[in-house]
Amino acid sequence: MKNIAIIIFTLLSLGVSAQKNIYTSEKFDELSQDHNNLAIIPFLTNLELKDEISSKELKDLEQKEGYAVQDALETYFSKRKKKKKFSVEFQNIKNTNAILKQNGISYDNIDVYSVKELAQILGVNGIISGTLDLNVLLSKGVPTEFSLLDYINGDSNYGRIGVKISDGITGKLLWKYEKQINKKSGKNTTDLIDLMMKLASRKFPYDRERPRDRKKS
Repeated sequence: MKNIAIIIFTLLSLGVSAQKNIYTSEKFDELSQDHNNLAIIPFLTNLELKDEISSKELKDLEQKEGYAVQDALETYFSKRKKKKKFSVEFQNIKNTNAILKQNGISYDNIDVYSVKELAQILGVNGIISGTLDLNVLLSKGVPTEFSLLDYINGDSNYGRIGVKISDGITGKLLWKYEKQINKKSGKNTTDLIDLMMKLASRKFPYDRERPRDRKKS
């Protein structure tokens, strides 16, 4: 019985590990050497809920989830900054959203703007953006109790999130992190971002000294 439990745990662990995917561009150091500040924009969300709701309600909920991720990322970076230095600053999201609004950019039309356009408008070197696919309202909180039956039936899966960082001058993708969301990801958006970013901290490109700084030390 003990051996069976170990096998099941191993399979689950491998499954979680396989769901995580981190990409860093080979040109990251070259393109980011002058980066000083990044802006976090609201995430584009796609909700597929079991409950039938109007298209307007769905749109409003998707927007709420997208802004919740933006807020959770800022919270994570703010807390992390107290323990470890980043090589860049992160623009206050209140300022980010205010500047976007002043320029006629809303959640409904932000996807038609290129990374280069957004970076220029916001006055930053790079953009942190992403996508969120959910079948639950994560910002409201979700059950975290896990059982093998949930895993078999697929009831433990809530969706998928992708976080990416793009260079403001070239618009090129510098870093991307994708992860499946399930009952082990946390009880809400803040928990999800905190856990996934901690798992990726060793591979977060701005969480370390730049090559030019390493040469000086």
